[in-house]
Amino acid sequence: MSVTETGATIWLTGLPSAGKTTIAYELAGRLRGEGHRVEVLDGDEIREFLSAGLGFSREDRHTNVQRIGFVAELLAANGVKVLVPVIAPYADSRDAVRKRHQSEGTAYLEVHVATPVEVCSERDVKGLYAKQAAGEISGLTGVDDPYEAPESPDLRIESHRQTVQESAAELYALLSERGAA
Repeated sequence: MSVTETGATIWLTGLPSAGKTTIAYELAGRLRGEGHRVEVLDGDEIREFLSAGLGFSREDRHTNVQRIGFVAELLAANGVKVLVPVIAPYADSRDAVRKRHQSEGTAYLEVHVATPVEVCSERDVKGLYAKQAAGEISGLTGVDDPYEAPESPDLRIESHRQTVQESAAELYALLSERGAA
């Protein structure tokens, strides 16, 4: 790592099966290939290891997002590009993470992977939409639980209109423009 390596948190928010994690790993590969220090804080892994025991109430979701935001800021402040593909359904939770980064002087970008619920439901990577439709689960973000889409994200990606590589390239361009790639 060069002494001037700049860290940043890149938060990818969107509905379940929107493509957040896929885009994050695609971009991570490109950044690592260029010699950047990169971490992906995958929402499922965080729930298993850092936020075990939390449910899906509004309060628990907020706590989960704040924990992830804390870890992301810590890594980013130490020169790591941190890709965070986590739903973070509530605007106030995302705003609190942004404010934490701002108060610490750490770069933060919010990316809305704006895939319509119909497309997400067809993709249904984890089978959540099918389970919700069958009445096996409730509280699915964007279906029977709220999702507050960002009003003015740093970037809005319509993953259903382009390839994963194109989505990652669009995000890479933003990082370059902001001096973080």
